[in-house]
Amino acid sequence: MDRRSRLVVALLAVIVTTVAGCTLPTFAPNGADEPARPGGVAASTSATGELADWRPCPEVPQELVTKGAPGMSYDCATVSVPRDWAAPGSGEDYEIALIRVRSAKQRDRIGSLLLNPGGPGGSGIELAVYLSFGPTFGGLPTEITDRFDVIGFDPRGVGRSSPVKCISAADQDASFAAEPDPVSQAAFDQVAALNKKIADGCAEKYGDQLRFFSTEQAAHDMDALRTAVGDQKLSYLGFSYGTLLGATYAQLYPENVRALVLDGAVDPTESFVQGSEAQAKGFERAFANFTQWCGRTPAKCPVAPDARGAVTDAMAKARTSPVRGTDGREVTPGWIFVGLISSLYSESGWPKLATAIDSLQAGDGSGILELADQYAERKPDGSYSNLFDANLAVNCADTDDAPSVADIRRLQAEWREKYPMFGAALAMGMLPCAYWSGERDPYPAAKATGAPPIVVVGTTGDPATPYENTADLANMLGVGRVLTWEGEGHTAYPSTRCISDAVDSYLIDLKVPQEGLRCPAR
Repeated sequence: MDRRSRLVVALLAVIVTTVAGCTLPTFAPNGADEPARPGGVAASTSATGELADWRPCPEVPQELVTKGAPGMSYDCATVSVPRDWAAPGSGEDYEIALIRVRSAKQRDRIGSLLLNPGGPGGSGIELAVYLSFGPTFGGLPTEITDRFDVIGFDPRGVGRSSPVKCISAADQDASFAAEPDPVSQAAFDQVAALNKKIADGCAEKYGDQLRFFSTEQAAHDMDALRTAVGDQKLSYLGFSYGTLLGATYAQLYPENVRALVLDGAVDPTESFVQGSEAQAKGFERAFANFTQWCGRTPAKCPVAPDARGAVTDAMAKARTSPVRGTDGREVTPGWIFVGLISSLYSESGWPKLATAIDSLQAGDGSGILELADQYAERKPDGSYSNLFDANLAVNCADTDDAPSVADIRRLQAEWREKYPMFGAALAMGMLPCAYWSGERDPYPAAKATGAPPIVVVGTTGDPATPYENTADLANMLGVGRVLTWEGEGHTAYPSTRCISDAVDSYLIDLKVPQEGLRCPAR
C-alpha cells in the first residue's frame, strides 16, 4: 500500500468509521489496568485560564504515518479539567491531550480551529495529523491551514485523555464475532447475558465515574481548551458525533462561538430508540445503493447481479461452516456484519466489500476481516484501541431513555421486517445501555440563543447520520444553516470543491452559505 493510500485509509478509519449511536455489536468487560498514555503530551496546564504549555511532538505523526506533513509543525500539551464541572473545586481532574498543527506558510492568522472526528471515541489528535497532509490526501484545504492553527484533542475518556478501558481484547473478539441477529430465545438470552456482563464489568471498574464521561461534561472541557489556546471565540469543525458535541457547546456557551461547522448531524431531539431506528434506515438505504451500484457496474462488482443475495448467503453459510482467516479467527456472521458496516461508510468501500464477499465465497476470509478490523480498530497483534470502550461509556452516560430488554426483543423482530439487513442488529445494539447501572447525564436539546449562524452539513446518502437529521439539528439550534451534499457516504467536507468553498468561506470570512445550497455529488 502506497503512502497516499495509507493516509486515506487512516483518515477514513478516524472520520467515517466512528459512528454516533448504536451500531454496536456486543461487548464484554475487562479488568485490565488503563493503558499508559502514548507519547506526544506535555506537562499539564490547569483549566483556570492559563495558556497551554506547548512542546514539539514530531513523534506523534511519526508513530501514525511515519513522518509529518511537509511544512507543518506539531506541538502537544495537556490541559487539566475538573472531572465534574458541577463541582469544579473537588480536586479530582482529568487530563485532556491536544495537538497543535501549524503551517510554515501561515499568514493573517485568525486563531485556532478545534476538531472532533466523531464516535464518540474517535481521536481528534489523530484526525489533526491526517488532515494536516492537505487536499492531495483528502485533508484540509491550504486556505484553512494558512489561516488557522489546527487543534486536535482527545475528549475525556478517549485515547490519550484519561482513557476509559473496560473491555479486553479477547472479549472484543468474542463480541464482534457474535451473532448480530439471534433469533431463538436461547440465543437472544446468551447475547443479553453478555451485555449485562459488559455493563456490570464497567460499573465495577469505574463506579461513580461513569457519569463524568458524558457529552455535556466534554463540551465544558472544550471551553477550557478554547481558553488554553488563547482564543476569545471558538472556531470548530465536528464530524458525526462531533456535531452533537458542538451543538451542546453552542447551547452552553453561545456567546463564545465564532464559527461552528457540524458535518453529519446527530439529532439531539430524537429518543434513543428513534436514533437507533434512524441508523437502521440509513444503513439499509446505503446497502440498497451498494446493490444498485453492483447492478449498474457488474465489471467492478464480482458479486453482481445479486449483491444482496450474495451477502445474505455468505452470512447464512457462516452460521454453519465459517471460513477461517489466516490468523485462525472464524469468519462468523458477526465479523461479516462488522465488515459490511465498515464498507458502507464511504462509496470507496463498495468495491472492497464486493471483492471481500466474493473471496469469502471462495474460502478466503482475509478481505472481510480486514474491513472489520478497520472499523473495530483491531491491530495486527489482536489488541484494540479504546474506541469502543469510550463509545459505550459516553453513549450510556448520555442516555436516560434506554428501552427495556423486553422492548428490545420486540423491536428486534419489528425492525427485522422493516430493515432486513440492519434492523435487528441495530435493535440489539441498544442492549448495553439497557443494563447500564451508571448514573446518566443526558445532553441538552434546545436553541443556541445568542450564538451566530452555525453551518450544518448533510449528505443525502449518509448511512450513519441520515440526511433527515440535518434540518432537524439546524432547526433545534435556531441559528443553523443547512448545506447539502448530494453524495454517498458519511460526512461531506472536504469531499468536493462546492462543499469546501462554502465551508472555507464561512470559517475564514464568516460568510454563511446561501439558503438551500446543494452541492452535486461530483
